[in-house]
Amino acid sequence: MRCPWCLVDDDRVVDSRQAEDGAAIRRRRHCLSCGRRYTTFERVEELPLIVVKRSGARQPFDRAKLIGGLEAAAKNRPVSAAQLDDVARSVEEELREAHAEVSSEVVGRTVLERLRVLDQVAYVRFASVYKGFEAVDDFRREVGLLTKTTAPKTTAPEPSADGGPADG
Repeated sequence: MRCPWCLVDDDRVVDSRQAEDGAAIRRRRHCLSCGRRYTTFERVEELPLIVVKRSGARQPFDRAKLIGGLEAAAKNRPVSAAQLDDVARSVEEELREAHAEVSSEVVGRTVLERLRVLDQVAYVRFASVYKGFEAVDDFRREVGLLTKTTAPKTTAPEPSADGGPADG
């Protein structure tokens, strides 16, 4: 390791300990040339997560871009920035666990799963962009699917003896 003051690469490690909840190692070093001490951090280099677009183009996953899309979908909704960051983080973690390359379709579906639970209006907004809605019927269909899968099933009241609905 090169000393940041004298630029000589002759040093000694004085202390090592875990940092960042075990994600890094912090090392205190002593330069044998100038006698100064400095700190270095050692981390595992993460493999880049690549998103394969519909056009076939490949680009690195960009959490900031995802958060921007989530913020647009959740604008004026009771959803905090921390909740959106949690969605983005959990989506990225799930995608990294799957493969080094994922399609934009998988990214969109994974985001929609999280938004369905978080905020249904944000879900429909995100779906309209992700699925490329072009007509009002597209919105109706998506809302129908949303309510169909999330609304509790109700039972019809039993008919009375005269064939009409029973009055409690």
